[in-house]
Amino acid sequence: MNGKQLKNSILQWAIQGKLVPQDPNDEPASVLLERIRAEKARLVKEKKIKKDKNESIIYRGDDNSYYEKFLPTGEVKCIDEEIPFEIPNGWQWERIGNIFETTSGSTPLSRNPDYYKNGNINWVRTTDLNNGILNKTEIQITSKAIIDYNLSILPQTSVCVAMYGGAGTIGKHCILHFDTTINQSVCAIQPNGFCNMDYIHTFIEYQRPFWMDFAAGSRKDPNINQLIIKHCLLPIPPQEEQLRIVTKLNQLYPYIYQYGNSQNRLNQINKEIWHSLKKSILQEAIQGKLVPQIAEEGTAQELLEQIRQEKLQLVKEGKLKKSALTDSIIFRGDDNKYYEQIGKKCLDITEQIPFDLPESWSWARGKSVFMPMESTKPSSDFVYIDVDAVNNRLNIIDNPKKVRFENAPSRATRKLHKNDLLFSMVRPYLKNIALVDDIYIDAIASTGFYVITPSLGYYPMFLFYLMLSNYVVDGLNAFMKGDNSPSINNCHIEDYLYPLPPIEEQKRIVNKIEQLFKQLR
Repeated sequence: MNGKQLKNSILQWAIQGKLVPQDPNDEPASVLLERIRAEKARLVKEKKIKKDKNESIIYRGDDNSYYEKFLPTGEVKCIDEEIPFEIPNGWQWERIGNIFETTSGSTPLSRNPDYYKNGNINWVRTTDLNNGILNKTEIQITSKAIIDYNLSILPQTSVCVAMYGGAGTIGKHCILHFDTTINQSVCAIQPNGFCNMDYIHTFIEYQRPFWMDFAAGSRKDPNINQLIIKHCLLPIPPQEEQLRIVTKLNQLYPYIYQYGNSQNRLNQINKEIWHSLKKSILQEAIQGKLVPQIAEEGTAQELLEQIRQEKLQLVKEGKLKKSALTDSIIFRGDDNKYYEQIGKKCLDITEQIPFDLPESWSWARGKSVFMPMESTKPSSDFVYIDVDAVNNRLNIIDNPKKVRFENAPSRATRKLHKNDLLFSMVRPYLKNIALVDDIYIDAIASTGFYVITPSLGYYPMFLFYLMLSNYVVDGLNAFMKGDNSPSINNCHIEDYLYPLPPIEEQKRIVNKIEQLFKQLR
């Protein structure tokens, strides 16, 4: 449970009568409501407020069902289906509009904005609402704006609710700690002199998710209105219990926030640990430390010879250019140094070797173990995979573009095969890396990718995890050039040193990686 969930649970306990005990000596909410109705009647008689044409009272019948009686017509209907939960004895259900005056405001407009703005009267917009206490507004307007637009000055402790402004704004709220006026996107619930407005604010905070769901699910342009707010059912505790609830919440809030902050820190630590463990697992994997070596699985040197034979055969068949053959052979000498044999030259590359490998493994340049990239040109409408089409959080191809033949970008030239690996050469630190599955073998990739077609020397999933490892990503990042779109080029990937285990060991490593990643979730 995170801090938000804990707070929501406590808010629910509060408005369901489960946060503080009931006191049988408290005056019941029914008496409080009678006083509120009497006060409203007096204000109507004095013409200080308008008579509500839809005024009603809610009561519980002898059959334990809830009924609503509409005072202007005398009509009575059962509202059991509207009652969201049971409330304690001494509490009452009532609609907000029956016991509170609500209002909205307006936005002063003028050819000369300074005529209305830069005054000293606070003016609340939805952007001011902070889901808590509001002590100031960004804009103050003039008294002339109040007069010209017939705006009401709301008293302190009014509760403001956002009615418009998009799904993320609906239901945003605040309780005012100053007198103010509001714009047309805000509904204000004004104090009635009997109910604790901090309790009402607590209820609005509880109610907000329901209003957000209603607004998002019912309209293209999400919003609620005053009628929805006025029609909302409010559970009303006795006056003394309202105060006890507010007092208890104020005592709990510091602990809720402390818990929330601690939970957020824990989540961040867990996230960092997850990423660190993932990096460590991949690093152990590519160094040959994740699974034991098995002599019967052969050696990488044997595998490299098979790769050379594979490429020679493809050259004979005309499927591969002779230039694709490489004579780079990397080995460890009797002096424990690493050497690279290129033709007749034998170079000491010990300083280039980042870590030692098991005896059955070998180091190899990318051009030795990858097949050359192939180019193609679209001849009809096609699926285009650019860097944006790779989800670098899940490392999958996600939402590639469908492009008409005549609109083909000039960069759309990379031919794909099943089990190819896409490695973005633009900002490689972002890890836009993904395997190509059957769905995309007829797609065309951008030249922003190096398309790695593994020879028989690499098991595709092992190569995928290898290219995701920090050894590869950080190592290639070191070659980046450019300010706006720093990138590497083909040679950097082809000349880089990659560890090569026997193929069967690669499969065992992949199984172990996936077992460990599953345990980390």
